[in-house]
Amino acid sequence: MVKDMLVASTDDPIENMFLINSLCRLGVSYHFESEIEKQLSHLFITLGEVIDNYKDYNLHTIAIIFQVFRSHGYKMPCDVFNKFKNGDGKFKETVVSDMKGMISLYEASHFRINGELILDEALAFTTLHLESSLANQSSPHHAEYIVNALCRPYHKGVPRLEARQYISFYERDESRNDVLLEFAKCDFNWIQMLLQQELSHLCGWWKESDIESRFPYARHRNVEAFFLAVGIYFEPCYARARNIYAKLTLIIGLLDDTYDAYGTYEELQYFTDAMQRFDMSVIDKLPADYLKLLYETILDVHDEAQQKVSEEGRSYSVSYTKNEFKKLVVTYLAQARWVHEGCLPTFAEYLEIALKSSAAIVSVSLALIGMEEADENAYQWLINNDNKIHKALNILTRLYDDIMTNKDEEKRGLVCGTNCYMKQYGVTRKEAIEAYQERIEDAWKELNEGYLRPTPVPIQILKRAVNFARLMDVAYKYDDGLGKPEISLQDYIAKLLIHPLPL
Repeated sequence: MVKDMLVASTDDPIENMFLINSLCRLGVSYHFESEIEKQLSHLFITLGEVIDNYKDYNLHTIAIIFQVFRSHGYKMPCDVFNKFKNGDGKFKETVVSDMKGMISLYEASHFRINGELILDEALAFTTLHLESSLANQSSPHHAEYIVNALCRPYHKGVPRLEARQYISFYERDESRNDVLLEFAKCDFNWIQMLLQQELSHLCGWWKESDIESRFPYARHRNVEAFFLAVGIYFEPCYARARNIYAKLTLIIGLLDDTYDAYGTYEELQYFTDAMQRFDMSVIDKLPADYLKLLYETILDVHDEAQQKVSEEGRSYSVSYTKNEFKKLVVTYLAQARWVHEGCLPTFAEYLEIALKSSAAIVSVSLALIGMEEADENAYQWLINNDNKIHKALNILTRLYDDIMTNKDEEKRGLVCGTNCYMKQYGVTRKEAIEAYQERIEDAWKELNEGYLRPTPVPIQILKRAVNFARLMDVAYKYDDGLGKPEISLQDYIAKLLIHPLPL
């Protein structure tokens, strides 16, 4: 029935765009990817004609069209918003009373890229007026919607969490389509049931592997790792990919805790050398039993992943990921060396190492292992240092993490990026964090630009990279979600994996 609605809507381009937007926001667009792609491709070709024929489109309509195109990689020009500015180049005050348009313009502005000044202005303008409007909102429903958008715009949220949130808003929308609403609710609960089964299997593997008793010094975050996997891809077809991703993410966690909190510098030197070999024959050269256990576990998990993908001729995916693990532990050792030598590097020296130790690239690399769409070209694209998304992911992951974890890391004697920045530029911690936040916004612009067509790899690959950036916003924007999941991450996990939507 929903597919019939989607086909029927093509008679009216605007109705078509609004339906596609609803399908995306409700989290069910993945059922109709080929239909939506075909429709958007046609609509984008005829965009100029559509806009010219309907010069009286209101702000909400233009902003929704903009969001839909940009979220699918189509570079709709931002000058479509010029009509909402007055003669002195400022947004007309009359649009302030159009609350629907203001929220949609606010959401659209987060798809901005470098040089799109009108979207920079739109973000500042809408943020100011939406915040000031909260006290005058007669509808608690509208106020909640605005607060939610200001807290985290749709573009920066984890798709499945955003879907759940939007379903609750859509349910209270008088213009809702009840068929769509029912479909979205049933789909959410169905996906949740499948994910619960997958998580059960992961926890069974975790218990059988006896990882908690083998590595008592490490944080044990198997549920959190699975949450990250779902954030990267929730669709049923990626069940295998989620399992591989979660297990290898747990390996990154074990490595991080070993280098940061447990191993001696001398032990870690031996371990880093062994990691460059990725060969069980060197295990006896490791100086401690816990390192031998860790090394064996790392190799076993990689071997298991390789067995799963070798039948389809994709063993290269594990080879590329192993290379990224080798690079990762080299940067971990460099950071351990700073602590060992009591050194506080310059901010530039810190970034040279810390951007790589953020584990952003290795995380996306292992996310691609279980994806049949990820050929060798996808890996070559990912590891290319000149790739806009590569650069943006490293910056976003490192700076989000630093802002929320540096105070605790400083207490543990680790080298912290904000301290390096404060020393080099002679600023306060507050000023250092403000500088970080500016860089984060610039990195989002780069990420957005890297997502625009024509793209060197399929959009499905790019989505995983963008979803990883969204996870960083969810995990670290307001607290150390992965280090202290009890603050907010556990609530997200409960919404995603435990509590079904009432039907």
